[in-house]
Amino acid sequence: MDWQNIKEQLQSFLKTELDKTGLKNVTVGVSGGLDSAVVAILCKETFGDNMSAVLMPSQFSSKSSIDDAKELCEKFDIKYEIKSIAPMVEAYIENMDEDKLRIGNFSARMRMSVLYDTSSRDKSIVVGTSNKSELLLGYGTIFGDIACAINPIGQIYKSDEFDFARVLGVPESILNKKPSADLWEGQSDEEELGYSYKEMDTVLKLLVEENKSKEEVIALGHDEILIDRLIYRMNSNAFKGKLPVIANIKWS
Repeated sequence: MDWQNIKEQLQSFLKTELDKTGLKNVTVGVSGGLDSAVVAILCKETFGDNMSAVLMPSQFSSKSSIDDAKELCEKFDIKYEIKSIAPMVEAYIENMDEDKLRIGNFSARMRMSVLYDTSSRDKSIVVGTSNKSELLLGYGTIFGDIACAINPIGQIYKSDEFDFARVLGVPESILNKKPSADLWEGQSDEEELGYSYKEMDTVLKLLVEENKSKEEVIALGHDEILIDRLIYRMNSNAFKGKLPVIANIKWS
């Protein structure tokens, strides 16, 4: 794959979309994970000092997340600030009965609230960091990490993104870690989903890119349980990728 060409396309996209807004700056949430690292580097190389990063740890974040995020920003000379969401989460968490998923979703929405407030302060737009695998499966929090003004990596499958990240120079500490939304200590995307991104992306490409039926994908030797799980997630979470449905009123 010609990642240099793709990089140039994405930089052109970023410039064009920012120009449409009349603004000059972009804001990116940097988590210490692969997706935000790729987007942060793209934005830095496209906008220079007209981009800023926000690191938003909570009391449930792993120490490596903040360390890896700092390493990335320092390597690429990205200006950043740290805004802990721990006080916001702590103020509400007693209502959640230790439900990890609810706490994780609430944390994701608090992070996006911080990002949008920062973008308002800086007169910037928020750049999204969700890859195609996550968007297809709805593996993200609506009005949380999925929210953004523009998204440069939404057409890149997670398993392919590692090669792109290497081309961009993402640090090994990020490349070698297990994919995680870091919503709670030890959380792992692949463990939650039940399969590796490589396994899921192989089937997703057949279903989405090649428009093959379930039966055709099974005939190619893929696990029926995996296929059913992916189809279910795509259908049940499709609403996350759409604007709210507004009732169409016929005025008499």
